[in-house]
Amino acid sequence: RAQTPALISAEMSRVTLFLRDMFNKDFKQIVVDDPDLHEEMLEYLNVIAPKKANILKFHTAKMPVFEKYDVTRQIKSSFGRIVPMVKGTYLVIEHTEALHVIDVNSGNRVINKESQEENIIQVNKVAATEIARQLRLRDMGGIIVVDFIDMANSDHRRELYNHLKDEMKSDKAKHKILPPSRFGLIQITRQRTRPELNIDTKEEDPNGSGDLVRPPIQIVQEIQSKFELLLGDKKVKGALYVNVHPFVHAYLTKGIRSIRFKWYLKYKKWLHVLPYHSNKFLEFQFVDKSGKKLV
Repeated sequence: RAQTPALISAEMSRVTLFLRDMFNKDFKQIVVDDPDLHEEMLEYLNVIAPKKANILKFHTAKMPVFEKYDVTRQIKSSFGRIVPMVKGTYLVIEHTEALHVIDVNSGNRVINKESQEENIIQVNKVAATEIARQLRLRDMGGIIVVDFIDMANSDHRRELYNHLKDEMKSDKAKHKILPPSRFGLIQITRQRTRPELNIDTKEEDPNGSGDLVRPPIQIVQEIQSKFELLLGDKKVKGALYVNVHPFVHAYLTKGIRSIRFKWYLKYKKWLHVLPYHSNKFLEFQFVDKSGKKLV
């Protein structure tokens, strides 16, 4: 009965589609900085989950919402070819025409011979949790082959397989996970629900080489990860020093509640940050009191 031309039905907006597909009981807070978007989301939440509508917050602070909640750094950390994890471990994600390959790398993580197998299963389980998250973030579809760190213990291989399946349970895309092969590879097939999200995270080298490098914003995370790794190494004793570019030194040490001070509160260990003018912007070295470089 509408007088033409008139809109009878319209496709859902992107934000409404996101809430429809992704919203669940695990959401603790949603922050939005656009008043129209806030109104639209509030209206939809009152329909699908009225008891959870109060978790929607309107961002009014002068600081941009992405900076306030450290989203920019997380994007650059999560969507690069190398995805850092805890204590120096990281993932390497490669894309080919036929499939995706994910390699789990322990980095410089210290593994004691007495507990080598136990350390490996812990690294692999942390990697499995991050891999399940990466598949959802990037909406990687098709065939995904994961090369975990080799484990001799069959019980540990079964434990890792079950852990990965548990982590993938919250993934709404159809998927199938095969048990580890003889070579320690786990194959995953996953339905893609939307075009795969690829974000170019590389930036121009601040040292002026003209090359594209990993985003400088990650250097603080790398230093913290290395610091945490060295704290767990029984061979490393006494004070710890890190040589960094003067700009990075200022960033880590400025203010009473500096990043270095927050690390001290978290790890109960003071890190001596030294400015080295000979260092490139993204270069740092951990050394002991005698100046010996720590691997």
